Amino acid sequence: MNVAVKLIREFKDHDNRQKLRGYRAKVDLIRSRNLTDWDDHQLKLESLRLKKEAKSGVSLDELLVDAYALVCEAAKRTLGLHPYDVQIMAAIALHESFLIEQHTGEGKTLSAVMPAYLNALTGEGVHVLTFNDYLAKRDAQWMGPIYRFLGLTINSVQADMSLSEKREAYGADITYVTAKEAGFDYLRDTIALDEEDTVHRHFHYVIVDEADSLLLDEARVPLVIAGKPESMSNEGVRYADVARQLVQDEHYHFDEFKRNVYLNEEGSALAESLLGCGNLYDSYNSHLLSSLNCALQAESLLKKDVDYIIREGKIELIDEYTGRVARNRHLPEGLQVALAAKEGLQPLAGGKILATITFQHLLSLYPKICGMTATAHVSAMEFEEIYALQVLQIPPNRPNIRIDHPHRIYTHREAKHKALVQEILSNHRTGRPILIGTSSVEESDKLAESLANAGVPSQVLNAKNDAKEAEIIAKAGEIGSVTVSTNMAGRGIDIRLGGGDPQQAEVVAKLGGLFVIGTHVHQSVRIDNQLRGRSGRQGDPGESVFFICLEDELIQQFGIDKAIPPMYRGLKQDETLGESVLYNKIEHIQRVIMGQNFHIRQELNRYSDMVEEQRRIQYEERLGILKGEPAMSPSEQRVRLYYMDKFWADHLAYVSYIRESIHLTSLTNLNPIDEFHAQIIQAFEQMPAKIMSESAKMLLKLGGSNDPAEWEKFGLRSPVSTWTYTMNDQYMDYLQNRNSWTAGTIIAYWIRKMFKPVFSWEKF
Repeated sequence: MNVAVKLIREFKDHDNRQKLRGYRAKVDLIRSRNLTDWDDHQLKLESLRLKKEAKSGVSLDELLVDAYALVCEAAKRTLGLHPYDVQIMAAIALHESFLIEQHTGEGKTLSAVMPAYLNALTGEGVHVLTFNDYLAKRDAQWMGPIYRFLGLTINSVQADMSLSEKREAYGADITYVTAKEAGFDYLRDTIALDEEDTVHRHFHYVIVDEADSLLLDEARVPLVIAGKPESMSNEGVRYADVARQLVQDEHYHFDEFKRNVYLNEEGSALAESLLGCGNLYDSYNSHLLSSLNCALQAESLLKKDVDYIIREGKIELIDEYTGRVARNRHLPEGLQVALAAKEGLQPLAGGKILATITFQHLLSLYPKICGMTATAHVSAMEFEEIYALQVLQIPPNRPNIRIDHPHRIYTHREAKHKALVQEILSNHRTGRPILIGTSSVEESDKLAESLANAGVPSQVLNAKNDAKEAEIIAKAGEIGSVTVSTNMAGRGIDIRLGGGDPQQAEVVAKLGGLFVIGTHVHQSVRIDNQLRGRSGRQGDPGESVFFICLEDELIQQFGIDKAIPPMYRGLKQDETLGESVLYNKIEHIQRVIMGQNFHIRQELNRYSDMVEEQRRIQYEERLGILKGEPAMSPSEQRVRLYYMDKFWADHLAYVSYIRESIHLTSLTNLNPIDEFHAQIIQAFEQMPAKIMSESAKMLLKLGGSNDPAEWEKFGLRSPVSTWTYTMNDQYMDYLQNRNSWTAGTIIAYWIRKMFKPVFSWEKF
């Protein structure tokens, strides 16, 4: 390990220990506030006192000890819960805006109540962002009695709520809601034409659950509100047909890590012949070239039952990190059309985008942010770099005694599969519950079939049967249970030994606890650790091991196979490989990939940050008009808001168009990001004049009428129907970071571009 990195890590570990020592001292102070002898009325009066102090300007830090002691007593009286010392330590860190790493089963839900209560005393509102709607409702109902006992209001937001119900929920002192729904509601607020149609208050303090998922894995995912989608002509079929006729290596290549695909000279020539389009790279063919690239990407990089499934005649994308169906997730427009064409489905136009924001930018709207997760330490540098959040590891209440075995590495897939089935079979015979984490829907189905043939019944949990998730997970820790899952079982679930039955749990513990088996390693160590973390909760026994082989996609993709000692190259054997160099190489590659993904996120941020800055300028001006601060008549207000929204939507469409083609500027030695910024800044600066001009024309037509019926007649209303979705932005690096043009491709491009018109070359 690099000496500098080692020193930094040692310093941070020392700082972590010092911080925890200080928290332990504060826990002792909280424990010393013994409120056992107080009656309920006294406790409620104390809460009222704290609220008055907070609203009068007393620092929340000064109120922390009294507030946390009060919550601990309220939790005991209302729910029978006695917070552990480590839960209180976690709660202190959350108030101090740390990102805490707290092991599975350690009670993050209760830890979050203390800082939520403390920060809600000011009356400004607290959001607790949860993993899904179910958890938002469950946690609000579960922890609600504590808040209500102490005189605070508590609510949760669900996607199907009415406008008035959402406004009431966001008006509560503490609101549990998914980041996605909070973001969509914020976007709806940004296009509301009347203040009473908005639901949010000003953002204040947020606690993010499963923070690594939201802050890293989904940070770049844009939330989108758009006009209602409509069926469109299926011209993508034409490009899909061409893409199917292109042969890998002969007509196209992948980049080093198989993230991007690009045509070579022979592929360009064949495509030009099949399409009859002339020079693919002429400016008038830019849309055609983009559509063909999307078709090629859909054909060669997107895999059915890995990246997406087909259900009820529709494409449903699978989240690569959770294994779940990403509901209402949409690929960039051209790629979505190309994928529909590949599968022979009717594509839907996304509709005109009216407003958009990324999770990262949404979270930056909160003045104070903290988070909690079971896996954060390995990405500590990225959290600090992007969010200025320091990671603090909270010790477990009981020592983690799970045994994590070294990877079992095989030479080829057949040997791994055979050993995997044998391992499951031998453990199943003892009655020990087993959880197997697979890489895809396809693999989970195949493994379940192999196990059935070997006489091992199993439950399959993947995106195709996600409706049975709760039922399957409830039984996953029972005696004799074998659960084959995708990443769905890797996060946000709690598998109890014996299925929660104490007698069964005792038997399972004697068998060694839950045995977790991974059939592959992920690009991110965090995802591997999430799977391991399903076992060994709250001091339970357990084991974990990963079965991998030298033919696995990750190893082939990133060249780990090149590190194989010569004596093993080309060898096929049933036994595991014991070379330590392979273990080290795999760990190194995972660190490298995490670094690359961090770099990609940084690069993509440079594109979206400028758009977000423009959005905030636009929104601040819009909000002032909506609230009646520049002093306009109702008709002037309605007209101005309408045209601000119209031209902002046009601007977003222009931004999207620029982003899809900006990588080509690298061929002229221009910096794509600089060019992107220059073009969208120029376009944004032209917006005010357009808004003023069109507003003046419309006001003349209205003749100053403040009659809403007149506004309706001239179309001055919000869109009749909209839909919300998230964009799968992981494919945008194909467009933004396209450094995969080889020197030969660039030279050939320019030779063809310069000399084809002169010599009428049809093929070079």
